[in-house]
Amino acid sequence: MEALQTATTDSRSTLASMHVLVIDDDARLFELLASYLQQNGVRVTGAPDGEKGLAALEAGAFDAVLLDVMMPGIDGLEVCKRIRQKSRVPVLMLTAKGDETDRVVGLELGADDYIAKPFSPRELLARVRAVVRRAQPEAPRERLAFGDVVIDLASREVTANEQRVELTGIEFDILAALAKKAGRVVARDSLLSEAGRGDVSVGERTVDVHISHLRQKLGDRASKMIKTVRGVGYVLAKEEG
Repeated sequence: MEALQTATTDSRSTLASMHVLVIDDDARLFELLASYLQQNGVRVTGAPDGEKGLAALEAGAFDAVLLDVMMPGIDGLEVCKRIRQKSRVPVLMLTAKGDETDRVVGLELGADDYIAKPFSPRELLARVRAVVRRAQPEAPRERLAFGDVVIDLASREVTANEQRVELTGIEFDILAALAKKAGRVVARDSLLSEAGRGDVSVGERTVDVHISHLRQKLGDRASKMIKTVRGVGYVLAKEEG
């Protein structure tokens, strides 16, 4: 596999303008993904390791990143961490089947979704479409507020005490889902569906990990308003207390 390679297509698909970066040292996998994705109107660039992938991100614009966890040199988890320090581009991590630890750590570092190897190209394409669609939503002009937190659904921006809070895509969706049902308990096993993330399934700890991150990022006052209902789920209290 060359240091950096690009596959293009003349497809008139509705996704013809999408550009995906695949960071994976498996040359055969890249060839298979590039072949399938370009048949469906997706432009694909490949990088065989973390350093080249980060360099590609610095040099060009991408709609999503497919990132392998196990790579020589800088592994996928470290690459994800570095991406999140500079960019909000959707990241979908590729991991070994059943490796829940890497999945949870990846979510903690800001990954938007996971897919376990081996996977079907059709499912991968569906997940790529989903994360890109969520990153560029056609949301109504609406704001939700609680405590000192303001959620702008159109721009997908959150402020706390008038300071911008950097959230991952899935964190934003979970917070918005809780805010829309303020005062009502949302069951843990249905919160992802309420957030429009019913396709995300990476283990029982998924929701708890994201709630923990939201509490850390929103500050003491707001975090206390996200309450745990033991054995049931979570509720965003209408009033702090």
